[in-house]
Amino acid sequence: GADIQNRIGQSFPDATHLIKVAVQTAIGKKNKLSIFGDDYDTPDGTCIRDYIHVEDLASAHIRALGYLDEGHESDIFNCGYGHGFSVREVIESVKKVSGADFTVEIAPRRPGDPALLIADNTKIKNALGWQPQYDDLSLICKTALEWEKKI
Repeated sequence: GADIQNRIGQSFPDATHLIKVAVQTAIGKKNKLSIFGDDYDTPDGTCIRDYIHVEDLASAHIRALGYLDEGHESDIFNCGYGHGFSVREVIESVKKVSGADFTVEIAPRRPGDPALLIADNTKIKNALGWQPQYDDLSLICKTALEWEKKI
């Protein structure tokens, strides 16, 4: 619920994940945000990724621990929502939830970045009974923003 959403988040200090960097920029911890390539074969030219709310990710880990505790063999599961958002869509969402119009620049592509990366969550849903509860980009960005303000 709302209580736990304010107590968990990404605390890695030099993270490069888009949402974390975007909210850091929105609150002034960074001067600008770079979009690494805007010429991908996607609707707006920026990479599309499957972003997951931290609480859904945590619940997947808890279910995985239960799965192992039940005696199942270790396995690999994709955690995600099965659809994605572009870099530009994420930036606009962070700008909207933060109310900040921060500086965004276009930078060269990073080597190895695919245009599209979406999780197939069929296996984790079937094997672990995992059902995401927070599949909402605005909520993901707002939660990350509130976390970043506190650390």
